[in-house]
Amino acid sequence: MIPPRDRYPSAPGSFLSRTARKRPPRIRAVTETDLPDIVRVDKEAFPAAPYPFFVVRQFFDAFREHMFVLEDGDGELRGYVMSTGTDDAESWILSLAVTAEVRRQGWGRQLMTEVLSHLRGRGAHTVVLSVEPDNATAIALYDSLGFTPAPGGPLRDYFGPGEHRLLMTLAL
Repeated sequence: MIPPRDRYPSAPGSFLSRTARKRPPRIRAVTETDLPDIVRVDKEAFPAAPYPFFVVRQFFDAFREHMFVLEDGDGELRGYVMSTGTDDAESWILSLAVTAEVRRQGWGRQLMTEVLSHLRGRGAHTVVLSVEPDNATAIALYDSLGFTPAPGGPLRDYFGPGEHRLLMTLAL
């Protein structure tokens, strides 16, 4: 005899019912309970120099309304974007990261689009970010969003010895 749950795939507990409940990925505002997961994603994306928890905590306390996360259909945090508020109509993107499982699927672009729209609505006219000069993928993303490199090219030792950065600016 075939068990009822195998005969009727939508029965509670069946594969179909479990996948039917899965939500699509979404971008949402950050919450305090997201902080450990942001640190996890940051460690994966930037293993050589991740933000320590206390820095993410301080960013949250200072800029929470300018932070967004990417949550997959199972409720797992897969990415984030953090920016400052607007000061004299200028804002900075502090960090953008997505996990390896969702890279090259457009989620980094969607996180950036979300935060840029948010900042525009808060009166930002200029958004600045720094990027590792060898990170061609990130530079291509920012370029496609309209960011332009600062004149003069990468700044040597911007984040300390050997930590060069390219500054890029977007006029909103």
